[in-house]
Amino acid sequence: MDFGKTHNLDVVNFALPPGAPSNARIWAAVEPSSRPQIYIGGPVWANKDYVGKVYPSNAKERDFLHYYTRQFNTIELNLTHYQIPTAGMIEKWRAEATNGFTYCPKFPQAISHERHLIASEALTEEFVNAVLGLEEHLGMTFLQLPPTFGPDKWSVLEAYLKSLPDELDVAVEFRHPDWFKPVTGMQTLEGLYALRRHTVITDVAGRRDVLHMGLSSPVLTLRFVANEGHPTDYARADAWVQRLKTWFEKGLQTAYLFIHGGGDNATAPELILYWTRELNKHCGLNLREPVLQPKVVQGSLF
Repeated sequence: MDFGKTHNLDVVNFALPPGAPSNARIWAAVEPSSRPQIYIGGPVWANKDYVGKVYPSNAKERDFLHYYTRQFNTIELNLTHYQIPTAGMIEKWRAEATNGFTYCPKFPQAISHERHLIASEALTEEFVNAVLGLEEHLGMTFLQLPPTFGPDKWSVLEAYLKSLPDELDVAVEFRHPDWFKPVTGMQTLEGLYALRRHTVITDVAGRRDVLHMGLSSPVLTLRFVANEGHPTDYARADAWVQRLKTWFEKGLQTAYLFIHGGGDNATAPELILYWTRELNKHCGLNLREPVLQPKVVQGSLF
């Protein structure tokens, strides 16, 4: 993922900001759950580096999704950002999903980036009907707004979100920096709260403003972007686990955690395993850990 990419990690303040003041309204309206729903996974299943580590050593590319859904329980489905899935694709995805697995598709860029949500009724209907076909395997959908879509277009966003069916869970990802100004950010969260829609929090090195720590519902959608196994990847994960522990105690009901390894995501599985173990340890959860095998280096006897 290139968004927020920086090569000068030494100057980045990775500390988690405090939660937004408006989060108090979310906590006041819910009771803490003894078993919050946790979905944790990555942004890709078609990665040949996973063969022999996440997937069996003899896995064929056509079977990668089959093995992915047996290791993790969600995926950030970026493929739908570039095309509306066909009925055949939906059927295959649903057939490969294990019990409790959820796909989290991104709205097509033809809607969000090319048309800026305007005059996109037919495309939206096609996309929504397609992903609703995932049935119980449909999780959170992402509406990623382009960097040029600023708060002056709130009325467009509001109308678009109102047009979507209630049964479609939608989290909005903002990228224009003006959304994160204190007053605007508070008003945006209030607007999403009124619409019963969610927001995306992104933790990425080069854009710390998108780490806004505001919620519009007791559902967290987090995109955590690591830096190819850099030591800070794990220190940042530790901080998030402690924040999640606090939020679960306050009433967070559901968390979608999408862990990007950075680069080609080759290191994402190890980081997901670490997150899973630490969440189980510190939050009293019983999440199933992915089983990773050490990769065999050809020509090595040991």
